Amino acid sequence: MTHAIPIRRDARYGYLDVALRLAVGGLPVLPLRAGKGPFGNCPACESNACGGRPNMKTPGPCMCPRPCHAWAAATTDTHVLASSGWAAVWRGAGVVGYHPGGAGVTVVDLDDADAVRWARAVLPATRTVTTTRGEHWIYRGAMRSANHVRPGVDIKSAMSYARWLGPGAGAMAVLPSAVLALVEREETTRAGGAVDSSSVTRARWDRSVATGCRHTETYVRTGLARGVEHVRARSEKGAGTAAYGAAGFLAKQHTACPGPCGLDLLGEDLIDAAVSVGVPEPYARRAVSNGLQAALGATA
Repeated sequence: MTHAIPIRRDARYGYLDVALRLAVGGLPVLPLRAGKGPFGNCPACESNACGGRPNMKTPGPCMCPRPCHAWAAATTDTHVLASSGWAAVWRGAGVVGYHPGGAGVTVVDLDDADAVRWARAVLPATRTVTTTRGEHWIYRGAMRSANHVRPGVDIKSAMSYARWLGPGAGAMAVLPSAVLALVEREETTRAGGAVDSSSVTRARWDRSVATGCRHTETYVRTGLARGVEHVRARSEKGAGTAAYGAAGFLAKQHTACPGPCGLDLLGEDLIDAAVSVGVPEPYARRAVSNGLQAALGATA
């Protein structure tokens, strides 16, 4: 039972005390270095040789007793947090981290005063946490994480971690479309041909695979973007169902087309969106396939 975990008074375990209280409250936590980065993998987990932890993009079998695999090690299990395998890491920790996507929230990380001014002018007010140079704006709802979506702004949610700097102030608002749009813009903009490490593959669908589609390219892409946004706004528990519904909605728009319309490629982007918020890829793929087939079968 979590209430049986003793709170250590040794100063070396100060971060563990904080982590245990947060975990009891349902926040998945992990230790971070003083430089804000995660601790590296142990030798057995180097280069994901162990297969990785569950809930990573490709679910794996890792059962390592240490906090390997960065954000994927975040947990609410107080027995794991206080275990001997984590003890040495807590002694070397410089801050407590947490997995925003695992808690069903998104952190808009504003790195400087200019970014904060932009957020105050553009984004709806929400819970705010002061950082060393700027602020964290926290919204209810998970989405794909991305760095450098605009000057001084990073998005931390699914498959990412953030520093715990206190509970913050203000009521937490629902994740707005303005934040989701920041990541959509990043996916379709490549500066100088470079690809940011946080970007995902651009939408696979194009007109060349839809020679029998009656709709304009703008119509198709707009429908896809709305479907992807709908999926990313859900937590892991609801994203699979959202992907099924979005796939069905897209398929219904093409039932009067002679085809082909490239629905399988549209579906790949919905699968990516579901995986980005923690849905295992096999489940996401099955949900999208079923959604497409259900809509097409209903009109057959």
